[in-house]
Amino acid sequence: MAEEIQTTQTTYFAIDVGNITAIKDWIIVSDMQFDERQSAGGIVLLNDNGTDEGIRARWGYVRTVGPEQEDVSVGQWVLVDHGRWTRGVEIKDDTGEEMVIRRVDPKDVMMVSDEEPTDSVTFRV
Repeated sequence: MAEEIQTTQTTYFAIDVGNITAIKDWIIVSDMQFDERQSAGGIVLLNDNGTDEGIRARWGYVRTVGPEQEDVSVGQWVLVDHGRWTRGVEIKDDTGEEMVIRRVDPKDVMMVSDEEPTDSVTFRV
């Protein structure tokens, strides 16, 4: 059972992320970035929270995958088509690190990377 931790603004649950298991072919990710960012070339990538502007895919770090998932492994980064993830659940892991985890739709994973991507990364196809 998770220990409930109260702060002044948010309730977190202390959960060992290693104990969270995805089902079916689901993918659970963290570290998705939603802030406005600037690419290495100077292009401003807008925050798209509730707007029609700045709509773009997001990278997420894979925390766990379901037993039927064959394309993605824990520890990889996945690029997910815009809006194809659930609302986040805020948790604290057993080290006290706060994170937001989300389920992404496996059919909307566009790319997989073994290294953390940056905006300056160029992909060859």
